[in-house]
Amino acid sequence: MRNPRNEALAPADGDGADGHGPERTCVLTRQSADKAELIRLVLGPDNQVHPDVRAKAPGRGAWIGVSRPELETAIAKGKLKGALSRAFRTQGIEIPADLPERIEQALSRASLDRLGMEARSGTLINGADRVDEACRRGKVHLLLHAADAGADGRRKLDQAWRVGGAEEIGHRRGLEIPAPRTILSMALGRENVVHVALTDPRAAARVLGTLKRWRAFIVGTAGLGRGDDAVGQPLADDE
Repeated sequence: MRNPRNEALAPADGDGADGHGPERTCVLTRQSADKAELIRLVLGPDNQVHPDVRAKAPGRGAWIGVSRPELETAIAKGKLKGALSRAFRTQGIEIPADLPERIEQALSRASLDRLGMEARSGTLINGADRVDEACRRGKVHLLLHAADAGADGRRKLDQAWRVGGAEEIGHRRGLEIPAPRTILSMALGRENVVHVALTDPRAAARVLGTLKRWRAFIVGTAGLGRGDDAVGQPLADDE
């Protein structure tokens, strides 16, 4: 029998019968993975490379699937410029020195914008008491904590989520958002947001996808096709 709670673990908009989207190849590692796991780069009219994390910009794109430290090393050694010159078929490209920072900011913005959209659509709740109740009733498909959330508050809600069946959908603890409560509150248009819960499985999948890519780029262990392994196994099992 299909468990509807497990739908949160699948991509929200898969293109294939197996639920996976189209694959792309990282120009640095030459490994292939679902394009939702990768970061698209585009060449602007000024011949500068720009991040296109939403993969919406027109024109030819190139894809990378490495962490920020790995990208910084590739830039310093000239490997990224060589790879992109081949991908874009031109030698006149310019890579801005702050490209890694711009990518991280774009990933952050994409994730926080997604959380804001889910808040406005009614699939996201916050407030320790409301989240605790929803967790215990088995209504939560993804539990999130601000980066500066207190240890006691995390433990209490993590336990409530386990009571409500978190382990059935592959989680033991909530996932940390790489942003403090002030940033999270601004993104959601609410006051003092510390803990967040997604109550719809497809909304949880959408949020999880953006957060996985953001966290994987930051932590320095990102790997193509590694999925949850990129930020610890399981993903929400932060120590």
